[in-house]
Amino acid sequence: MLFDTKIALVIRTDLEPWQKINVAAFLASGVAASYPECVGEPYEDASGNMYMSLIGQPILIYEADANGLARVLDRALTRGVQPALYTEEMFSTTHDAANRDAVRSVERQDLNLVGLGIRAERKTIDKIVDKLKFHQ
Repeated sequence: MLFDTKIALVIRTDLEPWQKINVAAFLASGVAASYPECVGEPYEDASGNMYMSLIGQPILIYEADANGLARVLDRALTRGVQPALYTEEMFSTTHDAANRDAVRSVERQDLNLVGLGIRAERKTIDKIVDKLKFHQ
């Protein structure tokens, strides 16, 4: 199925494996919370057990270094796309309010980005992630 929109996560390449997975999960949750229309119906197995809904379209995961992440952020913002973000400082916080404080205390050009999540029209996402490779 071809969707009108794309969801892309961009994860910094030099993170530990557990950090990459953690960042991807947080960014996907940001997309789901901001775009509830991308979440499908709950699942049910043949025994009648119910399971949570999932995002109903593929999520493409790219890799980038710090400069690549900064470029993605600039491209997204100049195109009016509001990204989900995760910064390195958020690894040392213990709750959501502290995460927001960590981001709020840093100017955009100084954000120590480790991941971005974006959802927009297909062509817009293609321009934002141009020249990035899929995560290995």
